Amino acid sequence: MKEPNFFIIGAPKCGTTSLAQWLAEHPRIYMSPVIKEPCYFAKDLRSDHEWIDSWEAYLSLFEGAGPEHLAVGEASTCYLFSKVAVPMIEKTLPGAKYIVMIRNPVDMAYALHEEQLRVFKENVEDFYTAWRLAPERRKGRHIPPGCKDPVHLDYPAWCRLGEQLDRLFQIVPRERVLVLVLDDVKEDPRRAYRQVLDFLGVPDDGRGRFPVYHAAHEWRRPWLGKLIHGLSRAGVWLRYRAGILPKRRFGWIQRLQKAFARQRPRPPLPREVRAELMAYFEEDIRRLEQLLDRDFSHWRTPSPT
Repeated sequence: MKEPNFFIIGAPKCGTTSLAQWLAEHPRIYMSPVIKEPCYFAKDLRSDHEWIDSWEAYLSLFEGAGPEHLAVGEASTCYLFSKVAVPMIEKTLPGAKYIVMIRNPVDMAYALHEEQLRVFKENVEDFYTAWRLAPERRKGRHIPPGCKDPVHLDYPAWCRLGEQLDRLFQIVPRERVLVLVLDDVKEDPRRAYRQVLDFLGVPDDGRGRFPVYHAAHEWRRPWLGKLIHGLSRAGVWLRYRAGILPKRRFGWIQRLQKAFARQRPRPPLPREVRAELMAYFEEDIRRLEQLLDRDFSHWRTPSPT
């Protein structure tokens, strides 16, 4: 049985789902099927897959990998945020490679709030209200019933990407880390894809289509969305923990999601809210600029009206 040799470790809402899906369709790459984010190494965080609690259970996610697969990986976006995940990976799987995707942290925070609403971990619909609740939630207050760990609602902490990347570079040599900026991926996905393949040492498969997965969307009927979300989690448990269902996708959950959810453009943040968040993240963005030797001043400057 093959062990993973690369990880997409973050950040959430930065294009990782699309990248993981593109790589999963490459004939020489094996990505953990069904469970994109097992979160096995993030022992300091509670996840939806806590039953993956042993090395054997974790390795079972990769039992379909064969000799034809040059790269074997998974995409747990909590690993960049976790303080213990990368050290544990380094101890368990030395030499592993890491892919990090980043974006403007203001936009990331806004998108992350929307995602937590969609998976019923969040119950405060207004983003700015939820943002301002972070200090209270760190004390265990105002936590929705569907949220196992209050830290998942700490939007300011999750989006301090400079802080997290700095910590990563103190543990892992830079030659084993590839950082992608979502703006660049959107501008030229083919170029970014080739960059990832080169980094992983995998030949180009000539891929020319790069659909976007997990775009902004909402449930048409929240109660039905909650039911579908619960069925999806139950199906994963039945496959990997109970061993009742085959460990492959049947596609019916995806079809239900497509039928009962709708894509919608994310409304623009009010100018004053964006300005407040830019001020909050300014120092962290400057740290990113130093770490990556790149100019992100457009993330720190209000766009002209």
